[in-house]
Amino acid sequence: MSPRPRRNQQQPNLQEAIKETAWRQIAETGAPALSLRAIARELGITAPAIYNYFPDRDALVTALIIDAYTSFGDAQFLARDSVPAADVVGRLRATGRSYRQWALDYPQRYQLIFGTPLAGYAAPFEQTFPSAARALGAIVSVVEAVRAAGRLRAESFPQVMPGYEQAFGMWKNYGGEAETISLSVAVLIWARVHGLVSVEIAGNIPPFGVNGDALYEYEIDALIREFVQGENHV
Repeated sequence: MSPRPRRNQQQPNLQEAIKETAWRQIAETGAPALSLRAIARELGITAPAIYNYFPDRDALVTALIIDAYTSFGDAQFLARDSVPAADVVGRLRATGRSYRQWALDYPQRYQLIFGTPLAGYAAPFEQTFPSAARALGAIVSVVEAVRAAGRLRAESFPQVMPGYEQAFGMWKNYGGEAETISLSVAVLIWARVHGLVSVEIAGNIPPFGVNGDALYEYEIDALIREFVQGENHV
């Protein structure tokens, strides 16, 4: 085997080129078929050149997951901040719409972080959790703002099961301060919009039309009516 080239001998953007090629490969053949050697062939480099950055497939997948969460989080915060902070309902609607739009724009990224796990791969928690927590931080902050304004309707919401409180505390280290009830409601909101987006990406949205626009807007309206006081007619 030829010696691995030193990093300063490689093209300066090789790491990003590897990841972009990996995304194209995932789009064409699916994440399970991801191959470092195939990426090397496409880039016209030797396999050892990739190993300088990603020692194996799992290391590359982890980097892709972190990048996907970061992109998703950036889109969520951009949508949230496009609406004045005082307009909590507008911010809730904007982050909800942004969730779906990002998934439609980047379906491979969405499926990698929220879809079926790769066989034989377990995401290293300590590496992926910070970006994952931040990615959901926008919607949590909006729900927290609704609560702080005295408008959160969640009187009968289930309590966190004993023994799981630590997980909420860990989330706050990366996703921002919020009351437990706000984080709990945000998780349910995420689960509901995730379900709709997932079936739409899979092409299972009929008989509601060629896309899920109307159904998704209906669900956002329903969520606002359910959890925000004074929003019975949206």
